[in-house]
Amino acid sequence: MSAPLAGLKVLDFSTLLPGPFASMMLADMGAEVLRIESPTRMDLLRLLPPHDRGISASHAYLNRNKRSLALDLKKPEAIELVKRLVQDYDIVLDQFRPGVMDKLGVGYAALKVVNPQLIYCAITGYGQTGPYKDRAGHDINYLALSGSSSYTGRAEQGPLPLGLQVADVAGGSLHGVVGILAAVIKRQATGQGDFVDISMTDCAFSLNAMSAAGYLAAGVEPARESHALNGGSFYDYYQARDGQWFAVGSLEPQFMQPLCAALGKPELAKQGLDQRPEVQQQLKIALAQAFAEQDGAHWQRVFAEIDACVEPVLSLAEACEHPQIKARGLVQSVPLAQEAQGAQAQVACPIRFAEPLPAARFAGVNVGAHSQEVLGELGLSTAQITALQQAKVFG
Repeated sequence: MSAPLAGLKVLDFSTLLPGPFASMMLADMGAEVLRIESPTRMDLLRLLPPHDRGISASHAYLNRNKRSLALDLKKPEAIELVKRLVQDYDIVLDQFRPGVMDKLGVGYAALKVVNPQLIYCAITGYGQTGPYKDRAGHDINYLALSGSSSYTGRAEQGPLPLGLQVADVAGGSLHGVVGILAAVIKRQATGQGDFVDISMTDCAFSLNAMSAAGYLAAGVEPARESHALNGGSFYDYYQARDGQWFAVGSLEPQFMQPLCAALGKPELAKQGLDQRPEVQQQLKIALAQAFAEQDGAHWQRVFAEIDACVEPVLSLAEACEHPQIKARGLVQSVPLAQEAQGAQAQVACPIRFAEPLPAARFAGVNVGAHSQEVLGELGLSTAQITALQQAKVFG
């Protein structure tokens, strides 16, 4: 069984979330990923709680199926090792600020001389150009500058921090994978490598799909709770008598009618298509009152039997046990690192192919767990490896 990306080799210099999530996806689909890590500056992800048997659960997940080579990139010997590795690798993934890898001597300009077919992907907060290119930021900052935070949240409360890292993952990671694979296809046709510039702010801005289209074409700027999909209509969350929340997305008449019938309020169905704000607010109040008349278990039984686009808001624990999640195999058991015993439950790759993906081989490993193995594959002798270790070139 051959995985879709079998044969692709990735050197991953990234840390924290965006780059590692991207390279995890590539590794899950069969690419060979080698992390290049500092032996002296630990990736903060390794320290992030919670821990399972002394291992950060986030690190073990995001770095599964990846080998680790510890190199001190401030030492010239390490730079030469990177250049030797690049001769045999297809992709470099970098998450430093613009210019950092160039100063170290392993930026795209230097590495493409060694391997003209190299695909180099840089994921940064603001991209390689523009006045903010050297500015620090996090997910919440990128979303703020993208415009999306201005119409997300409740009108009276203002923007709310999201539980998901949308700019990091939907912006940086997923767009990074798309860009890398597009460059791979281009290289197959032209034989040329490429530089993929992924700005998390750019990508978060592009996620304003419908709202940006409406503003740029028609000058309609969205605000919180101002349109059908952000709380300005009955498309919203409603609380049952015991506190259980339900998501109601019954926008179309064929879903609105069974919703209102199940709530015992069939007369409300005609209000679903009336977009006047006052009508929608009246409808929301009526739906909220109806949901509050019964406990969540009652509504779960009712809506399990009808197709009305109504689902309970599950906790993460409940989601892991949901029959749909389980049927799709989205939770898998992954062996822990070589020096540990047992396995860890992790989210599986959600992409399905005609042939199943290979089982995950191992969770994220200790810094430099494969250093000697990788250097041996480069053709270095035991004496050379020992000398590099004594010089603290690698860990």
